[in-house]
Amino acid sequence: MEEKIAFKNLHSREYQGHKKKVHSVAWNCTGTKLASGSVDQTARVWHIEPHGHGKAKDIELKGHTDSVDQLCWDPKHADLIATASGDKTVRLWDARSGKCSQQAELSGENINITYKPDGTHVAVGNRVNEIAWNMTGDMFFLTTGNGTVEVLAYPLLRPVDTLMAHTAGCYCIAIDPTGRYFAVGSADSLVSLWDISEMLCVRTFTKLEWPVRTISFNYTGDYIASASEDLFIDISNVHTGRTVHQIPCRAAMNSVEWNPKYNLLAYAGDDKNKYSADEGVFRIFGFESS
Repeated sequence: MEEKIAFKNLHSREYQGHKKKVHSVAWNCTGTKLASGSVDQTARVWHIEPHGHGKAKDIELKGHTDSVDQLCWDPKHADLIATASGDKTVRLWDARSGKCSQQAELSGENINITYKPDGTHVAVGNRVNEIAWNMTGDMFFLTTGNGTVEVLAYPLLRPVDTLMAHTAGCYCIAIDPTGRYFAVGSADSLVSLWDISEMLCVRTFTKLEWPVRTISFNYTGDYIASASEDLFIDISNVHTGRTVHQIPCRAAMNSVEWNPKYNLLAYAGDDKNKYSADEGVFRIFGFESS
């Protein structure tokens, strides 16, 4: 009962700028800008006021020749962003000017990308489902299609552990901002929570019925959002495993990400805008906790 009362001043806002569906959303390190990557071959950077309701200003990042499938911000610089595209390139951009500062041609279609927490390296994956560093950057995680999470020592990439995490492919992974846990979302519709020091599963979240596509911890590490083809996004308490809120949605979700400073959740999916045939929509859900 206490938890339900803690969610107050709930609000949701919709943003449209892309011509086709949005694959990925990500906040910068200060929580003031949100980037969105789309099938329309562009990324956009939006300046978001945490508690404002005015129209967000956006800047377009143009140059990719295929869909922008994932993007991530430099964790140490609020205006530097990396994008990964089906055109087999990774590009680094300055979000202030919208200019591409570096480009790397890679051998395969880049389905995921992540920054090392100190901002010194970017990892790009084209054969594993999702990748992540721990908070200290000395461990690297790979999720696989056979239900395992491979744990490697970084930078040597020496195998440390293979976790039999799920009975089906592991699609996504997220590191809790306190560094205590990581979570894994799977095709078996479950989200598992792991103690990072013990490498033991401590809890599962069971509300979704379809393969889990995307997960994210909020900035305090108290809540986890997970989404799939279910017509809601589940928000659960990390410590109890209980659902505290569900955000209704009209289609499968591709990306959810909490703001690093506020209880604002950005999310995007296969959703068509109700006013037009365009799909280039993402939304931000917010609440205050007492």
